Amino acid sequence: MVTVFTKHMFELKAQKRDIFGKNVKNLLNQGTIPAEVYGSGKENIHVSILASEFKTIFGQAGESSIINLTIDGKTYPVLVHDVQKDSLGNNFIHIDFYQVRMDKKITTHVPLHFEGEAPAVKEKGGVLVKSVEKLEVEALPADLPSSLTVGLSSLDDLHKSVHIKDISVPSGVRILADPETVVATITEQVQEEVEVKEEVIEGAPVPEAEEVPQETPENTEVPKEKKGS
Repeated sequence: MVTVFTKHMFELKAQKRDIFGKNVKNLLNQGTIPAEVYGSGKENIHVSILASEFKTIFGQAGESSIINLTIDGKTYPVLVHDVQKDSLGNNFIHIDFYQVRMDKKITTHVPLHFEGEAPAVKEKGGVLVKSVEKLEVEALPADLPSSLTVGLSSLDDLHKSVHIKDISVPSGVRILADPETVVATITEQVQEEVEVKEEVIEGAPVPEAEEVPQETPENTEVPKEKKGS
């Protein structure tokens, strides 16, 4: 059975910034992240956000949930459009927020959450293969689910699959993909070929090779050396 995660509303505060270029390192050193807020027909807003707060919200909202971003007392509904991290991939160094219109449908990718265990894995030695991790959907911003949960309990035999057409979605949400696309399936384990090598036991006698006598065929002339003239 496939179910849908409950939608959540997220709140985040930001402050306008007037620091740009190389000077943004000072912001990062102070535990804040430079960010941009933009949208169709909207003027860009340069802001900064506390890194600790953003990490918490982004870990829950991801890129598919609306975040109410408050800047100087005014709230903007936004999606996280893009994030940049440092070379080690540990810390955020820049964020792009996309301001949405709540009365206009948008498209975005919603992650899949695989829940439970597939019985065929334990009972029949099958292998669970997840072929899709995200799905592109279309909906009004307020209707966007933060994720879709795919139950694995129906996969009780080899070669059974869950398809996109099996996924339930909230009213007003449309999945933009082929309904017959496989999301997860159970395959057979691949048997590895084991190369068997002959072992040599230490101390065991090693058979000697027999010499085969070479016979000189009769009437075979042996080349003679030429004498110097």
